[in-house]
Amino acid sequence: MQTAPIIIDRVNHYFGEGALKKQILFDVSAEIRAGEIVIVTGPSGSGKTTLLTLIGALRHVQQGSVQLFGEELNGAPARVVGRVRKNIGYVFQAHNLLSALTAAQNVQMALYLHADLSRTEVRRRAAEMLDAVGLGERAHHFPAQLSGGQKQRVAIARALAGRPRIILADEPTASLDKQSGRDVVTLMHDLAKRQGVSVLLVTHDNRILDVADRIIHLEDGRLSSFTAAVTANTQHMMDMLAQHQRKGELAHHVQGLTVDDFAHLLEDATAECKQFLRVVEMSHNEAFESMLEQVLESFTLKIGEILDADRVSLFLVDEARGELFSKIAQHEGERPLDIRIPLGAGIAGHVAATGRPMNIADAYAEPLFNRAVDHQTGYRTQTILCVPIVDRRGRVFAVAQVLNKRGGTAFGAAEEQRFAEFAASLGIVLESWWEMAGARLTTAPPADAA
Repeated sequence: MQTAPIIIDRVNHYFGEGALKKQILFDVSAEIRAGEIVIVTGPSGSGKTTLLTLIGALRHVQQGSVQLFGEELNGAPARVVGRVRKNIGYVFQAHNLLSALTAAQNVQMALYLHADLSRTEVRRRAAEMLDAVGLGERAHHFPAQLSGGQKQRVAIARALAGRPRIILADEPTASLDKQSGRDVVTLMHDLAKRQGVSVLLVTHDNRILDVADRIIHLEDGRLSSFTAAVTANTQHMMDMLAQHQRKGELAHHVQGLTVDDFAHLLEDATAECKQFLRVVEMSHNEAFESMLEQVLESFTLKIGEILDADRVSLFLVDEARGELFSKIAQHEGERPLDIRIPLGAGIAGHVAATGRPMNIADAYAEPLFNRAVDHQTGYRTQTILCVPIVDRRGRVFAVAQVLNKRGGTAFGAAEEQRFAEFAASLGIVLESWWEMAGARLTTAPPADAA
């Protein structure tokens, strides 16, 4: 398996000394895969630029590990740092072009680090990259003769000319208007994808989030869930609007805005809603659904192992058909079990109907126990612990069940409590998966009951 080109592990970083020493990054860990475009969001002062400069080998790593292309940067000698930097392209908010040099000469400057390139090849590559960013006809123009967007395109050409494996971009659209900013990130996206380059882009610009394969959020020096950040931002916006509405002032407030102020408010509200919709869209992505499938299975099996159970099962409630169906049913053999139980029938059905757990020391002595599955599979159930799982509205939508505690003893009260706690947490993941897959599964033809 190929190693990710960027691996950050438990990085801490500080500015200042003694009493003035201040921690900027706290235990930051992340991986960025080859060809992946990752956007880092977060408020000003959250440590985004510091993280970018550490990854770019522009600042010494103090604590933790930063590995680029398998090379450790913490404590790395100058020759290693220099070798790594040759594989990185940098794009900054200030395009940092040399005013005395033409666009072509600015791009060529980045290639002089590559001693193996002839002057002819340097000129050819610079011209090729300026053509790629749509500035071939302006190759001999000086920065003063270029617009802001064109200067940033030159900076992108310079970053890509050395054919780097990583592009690091710090607020590349901050000084650009909306259209120029969109053109720049689209260009960066398309060129990077064609060349298979990994891109790490720091931004405050919510308008460009759609170019990312993944978004990570940094706040107060700590990585946090982007979904949580979106929820907080959207909640803040909705609270602000609701406050005006409760006071009957929203219409009056909006009416009193200047055109520019209204445009800014509308853009802010739109940006927050776009972020929210992006998370919703991501949650309906097949890859995300597949990831949740793996999480559910591995977590469920681990819970069974912790409880020292021989088998563990997870059933979902299908109210439309009046039955439970198995999402996970641990067994021996290659073919997955498809178990369907009428709601209210059997131990699992009874727990789903009543919302109360059941701890059965002798399954065959329990009148509610349905022996049909044992007869079908050849398994002998002895002890059962079954607990309900409720959704965020408090309704039972699933049950979890462990069978046959190893050693032949019954499940104890402590194990029942632990299982209930595990199941409640697992239920959040299960509900997320069910929101995506439920409609598709419940509209499919029923399988034969096991």
